[in-house]
Amino acid sequence: MDCGKAVGQKILNRDEIKLLAMITMLLNHIANLFIEPGTPLHTALIDIGYFTMPVMCWFLAEGYHYTRSKKRYGLRLAVFAAISEIPFCLAFSELFTGEKYISFCGFNMIFTLLLCFCILLVQEYIYDSVLRMALIVFLFLISMASDWGITAPALTMLFSWSRSDTLKTKKAFLIGTGWMVLTEFHPGTSPGDFLPGLISACFSAFGVILAGLVILYLYNGKRAEKGRTFFKWFFYLFYPVHLLILGMIRIIML
Repeated sequence: MDCGKAVGQKILNRDEIKLLAMITMLLNHIANLFIEPGTPLHTALIDIGYFTMPVMCWFLAEGYHYTRSKKRYGLRLAVFAAISEIPFCLAFSELFTGEKYISFCGFNMIFTLLLCFCILLVQEYIYDSVLRMALIVFLFLISMASDWGITAPALTMLFSWSRSDTLKTKKAFLIGTGWMVLTEFHPGTSPGDFLPGLISACFSAFGVILAGLVILYLYNGKRAEKGRTFFKWFFYLFYPVHLLILGMIRIIML
């Protein structure tokens, strides 16, 4: 994306957009854990929360190309994926497995981002096309056991492909929107369920559409001028800390 053009019209920097993504993620998790499914509030917060995943995949793809050390970047993801696993399972065990307290319920989102990072490494450094494809497929398969598996790796590859090209970026978000509708569409068992299921799937794509609009038309390609170290570690720490707090509240409320 050419962020050098019309920067004055693009008012949000990377850290501000990430902060929005943290807020929408929190709303999504609160809805999943504490609000009755099927209610308008639950549906609205869940759909708004889908803003987070494409935003994080976008900045992962962008950060991969600009980081000074891919080794340190990958290591940070691995460390915080490990730190986040118990809080993730504490928060979502009952939702995913029915276990009231804690059980393994899949790998967390930072682990998924680590797999996405590994896919980008494979794309850059594995020159044998057969081996490269085999490794990418293997990483996709592993992602099926993690939060936003398949979808997050696919979006990361799309965003890596579309980097620095506005038209390709629009196409990437359109494909992501279509994929979201497809994966969230549950037609039910009767003809009368088809249209409500389709409408619900379209609403679930709202977060991806919003992410695309923000990245394309509001992102100025900059970082925050102040507090860069704070923001860097805040975004890594927010994920496990908020899950730990929500998980503890969930158990207290049992």
